[in-house]
Amino acid sequence: MREFIVEADGGSRGNPGPAGYGSVVIDAATGETLVERAEYIGVATNNVAEYRGLLAGLRAARELDPSATVRVRMDSKLVIEQMSGRWKIKHPDMKPLATEAARILPPGQVTYEWIPRERNKHADRLANEAMDAGKRGEQWDAGASRAALEASASTRAVPEPAGPPGDAAAGAAKAREALAQGRSSTATATAATTSATSATAATPTPSGTKADADQRAARTVATSTTSQQSAATPTPTASQQSVGWSSAPDLGAPATFVLLRHGETPLTPEKRFSGSGGTDPSLSDVGREQAERVAAALARRGTIQHILASPLARTRETAGAVAARLGLEVTVDDGLRETDFGAWEGLTFGEVRERYPDDLNAWLADPEAEPTGGGESFAATATRIAATRDKLVAAYAGRTVLLVTHVTPIKTLVRLALGAPPESLFRMELSAASLSVVAYYADGNASVRLLNDTSHLRP
Repeated sequence: MREFIVEADGGSRGNPGPAGYGSVVIDAATGETLVERAEYIGVATNNVAEYRGLLAGLRAARELDPSATVRVRMDSKLVIEQMSGRWKIKHPDMKPLATEAARILPPGQVTYEWIPRERNKHADRLANEAMDAGKRGEQWDAGASRAALEASASTRAVPEPAGPPGDAAAGAAKAREALAQGRSSTATATAATTSATSATAATPTPSGTKADADQRAARTVATSTTSQQSAATPTPTASQQSVGWSSAPDLGAPATFVLLRHGETPLTPEKRFSGSGGTDPSLSDVGREQAERVAAALARRGTIQHILASPLARTRETAGAVAARLGLEVTVDDGLRETDFGAWEGLTFGEVRERYPDDLNAWLADPEAEPTGGGESFAATATRIAATRDKLVAAYAGRTVLLVTHVTPIKTLVRLALGAPPESLFRMELSAASLSVVAYYADGNASVRLLNDTSHLRP
């Protein structure tokens, strides 16, 4: 009896956004690629695109030999666990797709295996080619795909001239190439540990996600600060340090959130309350320079796959600078907005203490207390941020996502990941345009990998 391996992937640039899938059928005995399938499917979510990739791969395998056994390998923990029957399928968009996939071949002929993203490069490349074709108003073409791959291989065979260290434009090009070829998640986090915190803590399991036993072991996580690798550095080998925030391959690919506080506004140096209920200031000249510096640093690192931002002007402007450098789009998420500080908006801490001493003391002592004038309590903010976190963890499993947001949301995400009490919010320093990193695993565990890194802002 023949045995096939089906590798499939899907992606969405916006989630939901322009989406595509890729599938490949491989002869298990010889390793030969038998069929490649890819398609731009219009606007869809990541999970829908991944399921569509699975469907295409199973259908291709059935067309080759309906009696063959099939091993499905995907880096989508959600699809693998749902199709294996270990996770319930709750989302209405997923149920009909899973039912359809289960009917293509008899259940006894198909097994499912999760693999790290770096082992799913073939299908990932096809999915990205399909999305690129859709952006051009075309559909994916197998012949063009092979020609482009051969041309790319020929280009890589020629030594690349060294460019000046810190060439951000070259770094951005490398980042886009790495994303297109599925290499961006292969890094091992082994950089220096200055200005950083490393910890592992249990957090509530997101709705609809549970991990199998092999991911319940305690984790030791590496702490990483911004890599000093220049744009001219060759792609590292397996034995060399590489860029990115990643994990040991046996832990599974987490949803990695790179948390970027916006650049300075005119209110920032004066440490005035500036939430979602104030004047919504734009970046200052200093803040715009900070945004460009962090954009260059992230381009050199080359791991960001999606960008989300708070709806406020200062975060959208910061996110826009990064997006322009990386060639990505920005998705606005209201859940990432700053706390509403009510009547305290625009005031310094001292001015609030002078005008509203009782309200301030209550606010400092009780997370349920609201700022004067009906602002948002820290408890309410935490509820909102936790819901946003759960939604994004489910949507971006195995991906590295830049969240451009504010002091309170970032501190809250870190606090929840560490299992720290609410008063810890007052004990964390978070500078303008600083980077922090939290990774979330399918079993509900989280690791804080970086806190308040500002090394990219130095001349």
